[in-house]
Amino acid sequence: MIKNETQRPTRAVIIGAGAVGTTTAYTLFLRERVSELVLIDTNHDKALGEALDMNHGLPFAGGVKLWAGDYSDCKDADIIVIAAGSNQRPGETRIDLLKRNTAIFEDIIQNIVKYNDHGIILVATNPVDILSYVTLKKSGFPVNRVIGSGTLLDSARFRYLIGQNKGINPRSIHAHIIGEHGDSELPLWSVANIAGIGIDLTDDERTDIFDRTKNAAYEIINAKGATSYAIALALDRIIASILLNESSVLNVSTLLTDYHGVSDVYLGVPCVVDRTGVREVLNLELNDEELTRFHASANKLKEQIASIFE
Repeated sequence: MIKNETQRPTRAVIIGAGAVGTTTAYTLFLRERVSELVLIDTNHDKALGEALDMNHGLPFAGGVKLWAGDYSDCKDADIIVIAAGSNQRPGETRIDLLKRNTAIFEDIIQNIVKYNDHGIILVATNPVDILSYVTLKKSGFPVNRVIGSGTLLDSARFRYLIGQNKGINPRSIHAHIIGEHGDSELPLWSVANIAGIGIDLTDDERTDIFDRTKNAAYEIINAKGATSYAIALALDRIIASILLNESSVLNVSTLLTDYHGVSDVYLGVPCVVDRTGVREVLNLELNDEELTRFHASANKLKEQIASIFE
């Protein structure tokens, strides 16, 4: 980002100095997306070490001002990324984990709104759709300014795998994963295309590509313990669209209202993202099978939301 020194500095705050938070910070740092970047973590020494390590690269990287801070630094933040949360414990159910992460988020959100009522909150912690819903309800922010990373990364994985199959750069593949960022997500083969031409794949190829898309995170976690690089790039993409007022179409998670009959749940769908956050939700045409799967995805998340708000 080219910075005009006469303008107010742009600031991003990242809450959570784990694999996702620090890799996102490093991506924003290298690409100079903001003029000020703050890391917050309950383990302040960890955040301090990460900030110091990046600052030592300033002679090679540019002019981003980066430090380990606290919630008072949210005051002047344009974007606040929540990448903090707890991992599932042995023998713990998914609902137990949801309740524990909800409690963590309640504390985080309470501290954010104490200092900031004008920024955009970008949620990256899983289960991202449910925690984005929790963030909306607990923050009191307008819908457009509470965004989940949604199925943007899933769609990127999908495009990558289709591109690998067809021998075409994934940037030229137009294809969407929508619904939950998780096991109930669905591919929209009906609208997938290359330069407006439908993608010619066998049923077995389609099944294989989608299975590898859906299970990609498990494969990476089993191999190296956590995903970090691609999700950081996805978050950077969202942040760039916001700060540069791009009006780009990105598959982020937002609160739906009568979207093919689905309401009051966060799901990943194509949205126009600009300086206001989610400016518009695009109503994709779904065939009957896709519609059935989309409703199933929504109902699954609604059941889980009900379990933590009971």
